[in-house]
Amino acid sequence: MNNPDYKKIFKDIIQYQYPHKAKVCESFLNKESLTGIDVITLNNIIFGSSSQETTVFNQRHRSYDKQSIMQILEYQKKHNLNNTQVAQKYKLSRNTVAKWKKLI
Repeated sequence: MNNPDYKKIFKDIIQYQYPHKAKVCESFLNKESLTGIDVITLNNIIFGSSSQETTVFNQRHRSYDKQSIMQILEYQKKHNLNNTQVAQKYKLSRNTVAKWKKLI
């Protein structure tokens, strides 16, 4: 299955609509490829935080690839956090974090 070219999408959005945010996003756009976490972070930088209703809707449709899951679990180990704390940071269910830990 082909994945969208998020680098090109975000470069175009920044170039045409938000040129003043180019410096902030430059470190992400210079990467070889973007992870799921990078895409979410760029989205928050460019568009800012959204309403509660939009956040709830978008959260239902998120999916994480193995690389993003590993990055989240590494963050948990590095910062010595429990499942609830990681879930709050990444806006996940604590049961999702527990399931990921069992699978990996």
